Amino acid sequence: MITLCMDTSHKFLAVSMIKDDQVIASVQEDCWKKQSEYIFPVITKMTEDNNIRPEDIDNVVITKGPGSFTGVRIAMTIAKVFCAMAGKQLYTLETLQLYAGKKDCTVLLDARGKRAYTARFHDGKPLTETAAVPLNEIELSDEDIVIGDGHLAGLPDNYPDLAENFLALKNEWKAVENVHLLTPEYLKSTSDYMVKK
Repeated sequence: MITLCMDTSHKFLAVSMIKDDQVIASVQEDCWKKQSEYIFPVITKMTEDNNIRPEDIDNVVITKGPGSFTGVRIAMTIAKVFCAMAGKQLYTLETLQLYAGKKDCTVLLDARGKRAYTARFHDGKPLTETAAVPLNEIELSDEDIVIGDGHLAGLPDNYPDLAENFLALKNEWKAVENVHLLTPEYLKSTSDYMVKK
């Protein structure tokens, strides 16, 4: 069983191949706003280096957002076209869930406009709903393990191995019933991001 995993929702181009229960190849590069330029060469090299033909790929897993408006759509469009044409199963994960992996942590990802996407997780499952909050309203305790863009809260950035997290969260992959109906998961309109005081 070979699975192609892709995440282009944030600043990374993250592509990996899982064979059965092992990551056999992965790329995780910071290429903000350039994922669309590099994703096909990365996938091509990865499949060639591992002697994998497109028809050998059994299923695909992607993040569905939230994240960059264009970024989320890059991996999703490729996955939808491939799975529809090749008759392969498509799965999704929520972006912040992928970053959390199986850790007990709080994830912070830049939502632009002086806001952050944030949610708390325990063992691969969300404890709070993902929200976009103003940076000056982020609340963290001294015990919080922060994953992602820590600098948004005055902390070091802390990025996980996304390939390993895709694998660790295998039981959390959500099967897509109809690839044609899959759309990116965005939060509410900009005016709704603001938390009332």
